[in-house]
Amino acid sequence: MNQDSWLSCEKTAVLQGGFLLANRLCQPASLSALQKEDWRKVGHPILQAVREICGQERGSCLSSVHWKKKIICVLWSKLLGRESDEDMEIGWRENPFFSLQNSLPDINRTVMFELVKLKGFSQIYAQLLLCLPSSHLSSELEKLVQHVTRNSTEEDVRVLLEVWWELWKGRGGRQEEDDLDKVFTNQWTRLTNTTGLSPQAAKRFKSDPDTPTSPPSTTDVLSILFHALEEMKEHLSTSDLCYRALSNCLDSLYTSHLIDQAIILPAEVQLQSLTSTVIVRKRHAGIEKFDLVQVISEAHSDLKAAHTPSQFKPCGMTLMQALQTVSQLTQAWEKRGLLEMTDSGDPGVLALCLKSCLARVLESLEERAMSETMDEGERQTLNNVQSTFRGLLGSLSFPDTERNAGEMAHIAVAIINHRLEGFQDFTMLFATELSWSLSMEEWISCLERNKTAFQRKDIVMKLVSTLIAKCQIDTEEVEHCRKLKDIIVNIFAELPLAEKNTTLAEMLTFSKKGLQGSLPLAVTEGFSEELNMAFNCIIQGGAAQNNLSLAVAAIARVAFQNPEATLRRCCHLAVVNHGAHSLLSKILQQLSGLRGGAPGCTEGTGSLLCSCLQDTAMTKLSSAKEEDQFLHFLVALMQPSISESGQSFLHPEEVVCTFVLPHLSPSGSSTCSLELCLRLLHSAFSLDFQDASPHWVMNCSPFPLLSVLCQLLNEGCRCWELPAEGAPRHLSMESKVLLVTVLTALGKVVGREVASAPNTWSRALFWLYNKVEALDWTVRFHLKVVWGDHFKNEVPFSLLAVCELPEQKWSGLKLAQYGQGTGLLAWMECCAVSDEIQDTMLTSLALDQHRPDDVNMFSKGLLVAVTQTLPWCTITEWGRLLRAMRELLRSGRLHVPYSLEYVDFLPLLDLRAFSCELRLSVLLLRVLQLLCGSSCKDWLPGQGWAHVGRLYASAMREVIDSLRGKLSQSSSNKDPKERAATTTASQEVLFVLSQLFCHVQHIQVMMPGGQCESLFLCALEILTHYEAVLAAHPSSSSHLETENTRHFFTTITDNLDSAEMKAVLHQKIAQLSSTG
Repeated sequence: MNQDSWLSCEKTAVLQGGFLLANRLCQPASLSALQKEDWRKVGHPILQAVREICGQERGSCLSSVHWKKKIICVLWSKLLGRESDEDMEIGWRENPFFSLQNSLPDINRTVMFELVKLKGFSQIYAQLLLCLPSSHLSSELEKLVQHVTRNSTEEDVRVLLEVWWELWKGRGGRQEEDDLDKVFTNQWTRLTNTTGLSPQAAKRFKSDPDTPTSPPSTTDVLSILFHALEEMKEHLSTSDLCYRALSNCLDSLYTSHLIDQAIILPAEVQLQSLTSTVIVRKRHAGIEKFDLVQVISEAHSDLKAAHTPSQFKPCGMTLMQALQTVSQLTQAWEKRGLLEMTDSGDPGVLALCLKSCLARVLESLEERAMSETMDEGERQTLNNVQSTFRGLLGSLSFPDTERNAGEMAHIAVAIINHRLEGFQDFTMLFATELSWSLSMEEWISCLERNKTAFQRKDIVMKLVSTLIAKCQIDTEEVEHCRKLKDIIVNIFAELPLAEKNTTLAEMLTFSKKGLQGSLPLAVTEGFSEELNMAFNCIIQGGAAQNNLSLAVAAIARVAFQNPEATLRRCCHLAVVNHGAHSLLSKILQQLSGLRGGAPGCTEGTGSLLCSCLQDTAMTKLSSAKEEDQFLHFLVALMQPSISESGQSFLHPEEVVCTFVLPHLSPSGSSTCSLELCLRLLHSAFSLDFQDASPHWVMNCSPFPLLSVLCQLLNEGCRCWELPAEGAPRHLSMESKVLLVTVLTALGKVVGREVASAPNTWSRALFWLYNKVEALDWTVRFHLKVVWGDHFKNEVPFSLLAVCELPEQKWSGLKLAQYGQGTGLLAWMECCAVSDEIQDTMLTSLALDQHRPDDVNMFSKGLLVAVTQTLPWCTITEWGRLLRAMRELLRSGRLHVPYSLEYVDFLPLLDLRAFSCELRLSVLLLRVLQLLCGSSCKDWLPGQGWAHVGRLYASAMREVIDSLRGKLSQSSSNKDPKERAATTTASQEVLFVLSQLFCHVQHIQVMMPGGQCESLFLCALEILTHYEAVLAAHPSSSSHLETENTRHFFTTITDNLDSAEMKAVLHQKIAQLSSTG
């Protein structure tokens, strides 16, 4: 540490001069041999120098206190250096005090102790004592005691009591060690570490009997002080000194023997004690010498020390010995009349303190006497001590200091204003009880000045309660109440996010309308504008996108004032503002305090957010776009939040219970659309939640939900029927796809739960089975995953006629609509249900391929079955049927002869590699010819034919992809011979594509309406692939062949009814011809 940074040359010279002059006055002796009796002769120059350096004040001026501590540090360090024979070579390098120490004459401890005593340095001396290790502290304290007990005066007694109590307060209200404390500690450590000394110095240091490095093991601080006071008891001649001495004794034995943990006094009790102390000191000190802040600080420090276990644990003095000592001192001073109150109506601070000490000790001794076992002698001693203490307490029977709530409130204001130690304990009291003890203006002014002191969630809610109470009582204080409301909102706005959320959650339990619902309109005026501004800044301003925390803070602020209005505005804007749902969901996910309520399906437990979302769903969803945004908003809120330990702002269980269960009905009568309900269900199941058991859906009436979904699926066969006038429309094919997906997902979840606890769910399973027994038999296959092996697969008896299925797992049903010859229809319907059942159907099909008649009959029956099934298939189900037909074609079980309807001349090509694609295309052509025939053309409305067109187009795209795959495999060959074969393959692909184009156009012409967009696009796609093959393999078609193909395609296309479609296709065909 650079000594120039803390030593002033001028003050150093003054200090040096004072000590040199005093040393000269000692001649022929020196200050190093000064006796206590001689101080009066030589001490004046030193006292004068210190007075000049530190000033006359005894207050807390930082500069004065700093210099006082410097002087004691230098003197004490010089003494320690002399006693330990400090090596000069080491000292000048490592001792920051070296220069000043060596400019002063040698001194002894008498000089330092007299300076401490006469200049009021007791607190500083005690603080430096506390920097020492406990053993050295005891040793140094004994040296002080030796000094003050020799030729004692009242000043000696006073300095002992001051050091005593400062030691007991410890570092209590002080801040961390300052630089001087650290320098002094380092010096002490260096000089008392004998390994750092020369051998001769270490030897001399150890053998010096006047400066022991450690006290006897039986000596402790408590016994040193008690024995010192016993020795000096005759030198106390005033009541105040006796009161102080007894208070020190009682507090010391109380904190050393009678408590083992700090006693936390309620804030109100602390404030009462501090107020009493301030009143008494103010009365006795006078206005001029009264420093309120310093008095409060000292009083709080004393109060804390009196209720905190002492750091000095007794080892040389028992509780009984300490009690007897205090009792003897009390009796001795009572005999001398020193403990009699001179003015019982105006007690001093010391009398007040002693009264409190006596009450605490007596209460503790009575508890100990009841709880501990003592021998007769100890109990007698304890009784005598208690009797003495009660007598003393009786002599102090002055009335308690009168204090009113206003004085207490002003003390609390001072504590909070100056952030005195423990100010946090009084903020809650100030926010509640004390709010009525000051004028409204003064109380609000303190709040405004000290907003940071009140930034705690519990205090904020107390302030809210106080505000509401004041608004109810002081109805004319509108301006003050409005200002108070603004201050509380500002305090809330500065809370950390976690505490904001806790406060918001508590506010929701208090009122869903927050402050708005509890305060007069005049006080909350302007909230609507603030709400609008907050959301406008977020929605319209780009800054919120880049700084989410600002947006969260803005929403939290308005939500604190009115959670319901804020959430309603969030929901509204998430629906009507394009893209706003993403930002608003991110904001709400950080404001978990707005969740409110508990997730569940019990009536009345829904959250405020769900209520606001419900209102939005009923009143704001006027278009498909808004419905999409609403859905995306809900899905975003259901996503697990990273900042909330994986919790979502809106639990899927809440969503299902609020938006699905009440509105999902087979009748279709609901405020929420069926498609929205299904999309919400699908989104809820798609979220990545932990697979905990039981799954959250088990709280959402899963079996009734399965039953309703099955009923809806059962209605799927009526999707192409026109609803009666005024009746809701039937389930759309798109909704059916979503419905099957949701039913499958729900079935898997419920199936896992049933499998883990079958006995628990057995009754529910049978209930579900009975509910779906009347539905279409294919619906029950979707529940197979739920009931596992509890029930057999039930199918029409006609299916068992075409399949060899084991009786252990399959059973027949007598169904009127499935008579003789409907087995293949049932077989196709099974193939469409799932991949697993399709595999079973393909492997169990009873068909003798060695009997041509059976194969021929089967092929014709399958054609009819596909015709009957196709219009009611979803795209997924249609994909399964295509897979089944391809498998039957490959295995030779399905016979589809290929006729050259669209070929003028026999192509000299090897089409065996493409036989499956060609026959499948012909099969579908025959299906569509049958479906578009006179007997079936009235089955479907326009939407149904459009759906059939989409299914057929998807099948053609699969065939095209298959062709492209086969051609790309051929094109990868590098060998010249294989390249020639690739050219041949490309010719075959071109031929197959031309056949596909003709089939598509044929169906386009046949189909009712004649303008199926899906088939038109499919035809364009075929032409595009045809053109690509020609471009990749120019030699695969001659100019003449290309021209003939163009003419042929144009002739086929001319049959279309739509002029626009024909024009586009003609243009595409013309481009095709130019390629050749």
